[in-house]
Amino acid sequence: MNIKKIFILLLLLNLNCVYAQSVEPDVFVQSTVNRASDVLAKNISKEDKINELKLIAKDTVDIRGIGYYTLGSFRKNLSENQKNEYLNLFEDYFLKSFSSRLSEYTNPKIEVQDKKVLSKNYTIVNSLLVGTSERPEVKIDWRIYTKNPENPLIRDLIIEGLSLVRTQKEEFASILNSNNGDINSLFKVLEEFIIK
Repeated sequence: MNIKKIFILLLLLNLNCVYAQSVEPDVFVQSTVNRASDVLAKNISKEDKINELKLIAKDTVDIRGIGYYTLGSFRKNLSENQKNEYLNLFEDYFLKSFSSRLSEYTNPKIEVQDKKVLSKNYTIVNSLLVGTSERPEVKIDWRIYTKNPENPLIRDLIIEGLSLVRTQKEEFASILNSNNGDINSLFKVLEEFIIK
């Protein structure tokens, strides 16, 4: 093998190492927040902001994982078709809920402060939504799924100690329990939210 071939091989190996590096959860959160802030600061329509925020969420949030978690033990009784229908509805529901709430903020400034590795698969990133004259500061913890360190994903937001995913799970359980576990009752609620 001549010197030129060795050089090219080393260059390729080096490029692969650059692209295969893990992303630190706190850097990932700050980057995600910055992307969302850039969208919210744009002089575009609310609808365009919502569409751009949805793209960010699809890229950074484990929507499927959250969907299964919020379904809880009811998931065990579903057919594959029902699971697929649920996941499709949940994604539309989640994206609409997330983006429409976030689009109300004009320029949220979130500062990442710390992180705590819980396990190989999870890290909690602590941050603060900086207060303004219109709103107080808010403590936000991000539960980041790090099973694939090259592609961390958001699994939960804990706002002032309240888990949004756990709250969602309780809400879905309440709907299902009051309808004898009939998944169609939950489908109906999700569909109504999506189309309104």
